[in-house]
Amino acid sequence: MKKKVTWILVADGARARILKSEGPGKGLQPAVGEEFRHELPRTHEMGTDRPGRVHESATVVRHAIEPVDWHRFEKEKFAKEMAKILDKAAAAGEFERLVLVAPPRTLGDLRGALAAATKKKVTGELDKDLTQVTLGELPEHLAGVLPL
Repeated sequence: MKKKVTWILVADGARARILKSEGPGKGLQPAVGEEFRHELPRTHEMGTDRPGRVHESATVVRHAIEPVDWHRFEKEKFAKEMAKILDKAAAAGEFERLVLVAPPRTLGDLRGALAAATKKKVTGELDKDLTQVTLGELPEHLAGVLPL
């Protein structure tokens, strides 16, 4: 009987780790050797803080364009990058189940970016930022969504 491997993505908008569990009592191990980091430049380095202006073609009225939240944009971009990694691993059969652990906004970004086939493998979600928690402390935080 083949073991059911569960991958656990622990992420926020700029950092992520992918861990795996091969069943209860087996603990957690890194599924991918590296920790992923996405540098978030300071706002003034990313673009202007002031909204642009638009002229209406029919009149002389000017409107402000909705300002872009560059930090939010970069965090969404990071979530999409992580989703691509998970989609590729899911397609390759590297895991049968997936647990997502991230703050609520990042969790939403991930849900929106995952392919349909990968979404079907999601068996649990935890809306917390556990990126600073050590590997040894994670099981107690994950007990409600994954038997370790």
